[in-house]
Order: sequence, then structure tokens, then C-alpha cells
Amino acid sequence: MTLTMLFTIIGFGLAAYSVIANDSVQTLGTFMASNQRFKWYLLASAASIVLTFTLVYGWYINDGDISYGRLNKIPYQTIQWYHAAAPLVLVLLTRFGIPVSTTFLVLSAFASTVVLEKVLMKSVVGYGLAAFISYTLWIMISKFINEKFDKVPDSQRKAWVVGQWLTTGFLWYTWLSHDVANIAVFLPRQVPPLLLCVCIVLLSVLLFYIFWERGGKIQKIVYSKTGTRYTRSATIIDLVYAIILLYFKQYNDIPMSTTWVFVGILCGRELAIATMNKEYKLRYVFPIIGKDFLKMIFGLSVSIGIVLSIHYILIPNGF
Repeated sequence: MTLTMLFTIIGFGLAAYSVIANDSVQTLGTFMASNQRFKWYLLASAASIVLTFTLVYGWYINDGDISYGRLNKIPYQTIQWYHAAAPLVLVLLTRFGIPVSTTFLVLSAFASTVVLEKVLMKSVVGYGLAAFISYTLWIMISKFINEKFDKVPDSQRKAWVVGQWLTTGFLWYTWLSHDVANIAVFLPRQVPPLLLCVCIVLLSVLLFYIFWERGGKIQKIVYSKTGTRYTRSATIIDLVYAIILLYFKQYNDIPMSTTWVFVGILCGRELAIATMNKEYKLRYVFPIIGKDFLKMIFGLSVSIGIVLSIHYILIPNGF
């Protein structure tokens, strides 16, 4: 086995784990939190079916490219040790419950500084737009319902459960069409059928593990937000998140950090609830959203450090 093949396998495996263990909680976290009455393997099976459909459909319509065109600006490169080191850093940060962006950390090792700048700008716009839309929407929602204290009528519970499963499936598909690029960057841009099957099996196994672990430490971010265990709240969050991601997916083929969009939605929502609920003071909100934002900035700093080290230290010196 050559070193290139070894680095490819290590990088691909770590990136796959990172995407599922760190980023998938953005889409499946509220699904886990609000469906604890269901067996974990039933939830994992549903998510695995959507994952399989997304990869196969993307592979079919994009001539073997499972990244949905997200890597058009990032050509395939011979995998080096520093490419595999990037997802390793992400795995370590994930174990500490830090919601860093897989897109920044993994793609920064492959992308030029120009492309990384575009990824950053699109992610910042995504964070701001998500926060604004979320704040405005939940201000309006708070005028009609109190998500924490107004219980869903018994006659509507089944409809909300069905609605949440549907919106989660839609969100999971939309999110994967963005973030599967963080795994596909280690693979040829036209993936052979056998390698596609390997991807599906590996990601499904990791998915079952994450559901068995109930989301791990990153899931605490979801639990810390108001009402995320409630089916109605989870359904609304998932639908808003999916629509925003779909918009950016159609906007252009530049990758973006879905983590920043997700945290933006939760921050805007939390501020809106605090604004409309006199018992929920703003001084309780800012430590929560501030902590998430600082963690994202920390992850971004690590990503910038990686790309600068690669382009200005490792490559010029022939490492």
C-alpha cells in the first residue's frame, strides 16, 4: 500500500466520522431530542434511507459526482499527510463538544486562499441571514404560541409528528447535498459504483453509532436551547433550516459552513424568545449564544492556520 493510498483511507475515514459525529447533529439533533419515545435504531434506519437516496441520486444526476457540484472550484489532489491531519484535528475538537465547521477545517487543506475566502464570505452571510430570518420569524410565532408552555392539542400531535419526520427528511437531504463534499474531497470526482457502495455502508454504520450514542457531546448545544425537545419547535426549526440551505444550494456551487447557518438560526430564535418572554431575560441568552459563537471563531482560526501553513510553509518547502 502506497503512502498516498494510506493517507486517502485515513483522511476519508476521519472526514466521514467528522461529518456524521460533528455536523449531522445540526440536522438530526432536534430529531433525536424530540423523538426519544422511539427506539434509536428506528430513527437511525430512517436517516440511513434518506442518506442512501441522497448519495445515489447525486451520483446519478451528476455523472458520478456525489458532492452535488460543491467541489467544482476544488480539483482533485494527490492526498498528502496534511490533508489527512485536517479531519483528525476536527475529530479531536468534536470530542470536546466544540461546534466547529467541518467545511472550514477539511476543505481548508485542499482549497486555495481565494476559494477559502469565498467559502468564508458565503458562510458569514449565511449566519447573518439565518439569524435575521430566525429572529423575525420567531417574533411572529411568539405572538401566537408559547413554545415552552402552550401544549400541542391531542388532536394535532400526530400531525406534528408526521410533519417533523417529513421536514427532517427534507432537511437531511438538503444538508447532505452541501456537506457530503467534505468527504468527497478525498475521492475522485467521478466515484465508481463500488466506491459509492463503500461510502453508503460506512456512513450508515457511523450514523447508527451516533444515534446509539444519542448525538454525543455536540448534542448538548441542541438541548441547551429553549424547547428543542418539543416536536412542534423541532419541526419549525428544521423547516426554516432546510429552506435556507436550499436557497444557498441554488445560489452558487461554492461550499459553505452549514454549522454557521445552524448556529445562526438557534441564536436568532433564542433572542426572539427572550425578546417576547418577559420571564426569560436577555442576560440569560447572551452567555449561551456567545459561547457558541466563540467556539465557531475558534474553529475558524484553526482552519485559517491550517490553510496558511499548507500554502506558505509546507508546500513551498516541499513537504
